[in-house]
Amino acid sequence: MPGRLTLPARLRLRRKRDFDAAHARGRRMGDGFFAVTVSVNQAGAPRLGLAVAVRAAGGAVARNRIRRIIRESFRLHQREIPAVDLVVSVRPRARAATAEALRASLAVLWKKVGEQCATSQPS
Repeated sequence: MPGRLTLPARLRLRRKRDFDAAHARGRRMGDGFFAVTVSVNQAGAPRLGLAVAVRAAGGAVARNRIRRIIRESFRLHQREIPAVDLVVSVRPRARAATAEALRASLAVLWKKVGEQCATSQPS
């Protein structure tokens, strides 16, 4: 269906070994709502993995709401993010936050990821 605003499979981390590799090689950063592990990849595009635990986000409705917000934010900001694997973990404070607060937090994190990767690249 043309015009669908989906996140293609090639931009997602789906396998356990991808998550494990990102955690093993990655650098962590975060804020009050999210913890992000960033690891350079060879895919040529940023890829997103989600870790939304029941303990942090609550029931299925709340977890899925947070997942949708993260995916939407990533999709809108993916051109600003270098070729890295991102594993986004949700912290318990995110459960009570508004969608706008979560989007603003993610926008800051995406910007921070882009800046850190730009400064760590050899020139």
